[in-house]
Amino acid sequence: MKFSDKIKNFFSGKNILDNEVFDDLCDLLIEGDFGASQAYQMAEMLKMRCKNNVNEDMPQILSSLLEDELNKAKPADISISDKFTAILILGVNGVGKTTTAAKLSYLYKTSYNKKIILAAADTFRAAAIDQLKIHGQKLDVRVVAHKQGGDPAAVVYDALDAALSSGADVIIADTAGRMHTKSALVEELCKIDRVVESKAGGARYLKYLVLDATTGRNAFAQAEIFNSAVALDGVILTKYDSTAKGGVVFSLASELKLPVTYICTGEKYTDMEKFDNKKFAREFAGIA
Repeated sequence: MKFSDKIKNFFSGKNILDNEVFDDLCDLLIEGDFGASQAYQMAEMLKMRCKNNVNEDMPQILSSLLEDELNKAKPADISISDKFTAILILGVNGVGKTTTAAKLSYLYKTSYNKKIILAAADTFRAAAIDQLKIHGQKLDVRVVAHKQGGDPAAVVYDALDAALSSGADVIIADTAGRMHTKSALVEELCKIDRVVESKAGGARYLKYLVLDATTGRNAFAQAEIFNSAVALDGVILTKYDSTAKGGVVFSLASELKLPVTYICTGEKYTDMEKFDNKKFAREFAGIA
């Protein structure tokens, strides 16, 4: 059963004057990947609103409160600019970074007629380099790559050089998802930052963190680490299917001020859409 259906079923026939209803809702929100304190606060706010508005239905009020949480994030930067743009795709292994880079390439190319260059900056995994090359062939997009084990920052440098010399509009860099320590992660990302600043200092520079929607609360910990390493511009949520709960995005918004920019629901290039705060809040609250 989808989590949104659990929420919908939960509210069916409930008495809003029964305090136990809100205690149970708190537990259900935690099951849906809310943080414990945020779940408690949400249940308390809902209790107060319901008792002051006994004629309103709980799912509608919950949806409104959830949307307010999402609106606490900074505005998502997904605008399309004529300015040269460099995009870093960040995240741990297995979340779908390489496929997400390809999906963004498809979006920019087909919807906005942009010339794209992909950078295979995940040099730790030969499979990631090969996978990006395959996507490049399918999309007719140039891929800049070095050998496995090479310097990721050097790949980004060469991709920027190729883009600027060929008149490309956007480079999208698929970065490594594994670092032995947090300090190594910071060092690597800072090095790539310096490369982008020195090679394309006037570029529009976006850093998107890819998170697996089925990961649960661990996704929040990942976001904290990457956001402390480099100032993130937003999150791309992948694998958002019937098994995903998605409650962690409310914590990302309220605690880290991180917006979700796109949401991915499948493997096809077209299985990515802009994230809509209102729509997501309504779906989470079980409103069709």
